[in-house]
Amino acid sequence: MLRSCVSRLRTLAVLRGQPGVAPLPAKDPWSPRRSFSSEVIHMDLSLPNPSWNEDMRLLFDQFMKKSEDGSWKHLPSYKSKFTQRTEDIKIYFPDAKLMKEKLSQAQLFPRSLEEGLGFEYAMFHNCVEDRIVCIFQGGPYLQGAPGFLHGGAIATMIDATLGACAIVAVGVAMTASLNISFKRPIPLGSVVVINSQVDKVEGRKLFLSCNIRSVDEKTVYSEATSLFVKLDPKTRLT
Repeated sequence: MLRSCVSRLRTLAVLRGQPGVAPLPAKDPWSPRRSFSSEVIHMDLSLPNPSWNEDMRLLFDQFMKKSEDGSWKHLPSYKSKFTQRTEDIKIYFPDAKLMKEKLSQAQLFPRSLEEGLGFEYAMFHNCVEDRIVCIFQGGPYLQGAPGFLHGGAIATMIDATLGACAIVAVGVAMTASLNISFKRPIPLGSVVVINSQVDKVEGRKLFLSCNIRSVDEKTVYSEATSLFVKLDPKTRLT
């Protein structure tokens, strides 16, 4: 019952545009859009829910406070990517109709598990330093070694955070390579902070890096570097 009420409130927050959780402008890649079915309303899943622990809620509140002066911006997250980015990606596929049919059933991988069981996260973009910070809490379905997060789950969140950083910088881009150094295991259910940034841009190539730290920043769990490539509208994917 509680989760149902929270879900309704999250939907209303997006629809009513309450302070702190309002959708971004229509041209922004993270702004909510209706799906191919006009009856579907997208719900921001990066807002607090009953599964978030105290550290997760505290960090979220801190970043929302930082967002008040415009130096940071909360990036909403939805189960499906029916945004301008999806419309842009269609031009790379030879069969636009087939692409549309596939997208109508598609779900963003980190948002495909039920609330509290998998990936709980929220991202914030620093508009001054042009970097993205992701606060992440891994649920029980992400276990690898007993009591710790699976390396693949960690890689997923690293790739998602770096991808968001690349998209903010240049638009539609995809991972070309990702190199991760796992330094310490992350306890299941704990909260970590993923810091990402664009280090260099060479034409369509973006070189990015990130690290995962504990809430107090004293422990480094992982470090990563990656290469993303901005998609060329003249090239179609097969």
